[in-house]
Amino acid sequence: MQQIFSGETTLADEIAEILRGRIIAGEYLMGERLIENQIAKELKVSRTPVRDAMKQLLKEQLIEYVPNKGCFAKGFDRNDMRDIYAVRVAVEQLAVVWAIRNKTDQNIEELRHQLDVMSFYTTQKSYEKLLQANEDFHNMIFQMTGSRFIVQALRSYQDYVHLARKATLSKDDNLPEVYREHEEIFKAIEAGDEEYAKAKIEEHLEGSAKRAAERWVAAGKE
Repeated sequence: MQQIFSGETTLADEIAEILRGRIIAGEYLMGERLIENQIAKELKVSRTPVRDAMKQLLKEQLIEYVPNKGCFAKGFDRNDMRDIYAVRVAVEQLAVVWAIRNKTDQNIEELRHQLDVMSFYTTQKSYEKLLQANEDFHNMIFQMTGSRFIVQALRSYQDYVHLARKATLSKDDNLPEVYREHEEIFKAIEAGDEEYAKAKIEEHLEGSAKRAAERWVAAGKE
C-alpha cells in the first residue's frame, strides 16, 4: 500500500495532526463516529497508524472511546477557545520576559525582519502567509527564551493556537490592528521593558481572543 506521508514525524503523528485539525475546525461534528477503516482508506494507509493516532487524540481528550461502539469526536467549543487564550497569556508573558533577558543584537534584528515580513503581508492582505509570519514571530520569541520547556509548552497547544489565529486573521479589518499589536510587542522587547512587554502581550492576546470569539459566533458555532 502506497503511503502519502513522509518526514521526520511518524505516520501516526501526521495522521493525528490531520484528524486533530478536522476536529478543531468542526469538520467532524461533535459525537460523530470516527471509523478506522474509512480513515485508513481515505489516507491510503493501514489501520495500525490510524489506531495509534486515535490513541494520541484520546490522551488529548479530543475524542472519546465508547466500549463496543468505537471512537467519537468530542469537538472543540468556545470554552476550549477561552482556555487556550488563558494558557497563552500565562506562557507568553513568561516567554517575553525571558526573551528580553536573553536578547542579543542578532535576534532583535531577526525579530525586526520578521515584523517587516508581517507588515508586507498585511499590506498585501495575504492571509495564509501572514498567518505563517505571525506564528514565526511568536516562535522566535519562544526560541529567544533559551528554554526548551517553553518551546515544548508552545508545541503542546500549537494546533489549537493555529486555528485560533486563523480565525482572527480572516477579516480585512483585523489585519492592521494585529500588525500594530505585534509592533508594540517588538518595541517593548527591543527596549528591554519587561512590564510593558507583558502588558502588550496580554493586550494582544485579549484582542485575539475577542476577534476569535466574534468569528466563532459569525461561523454559527454558538
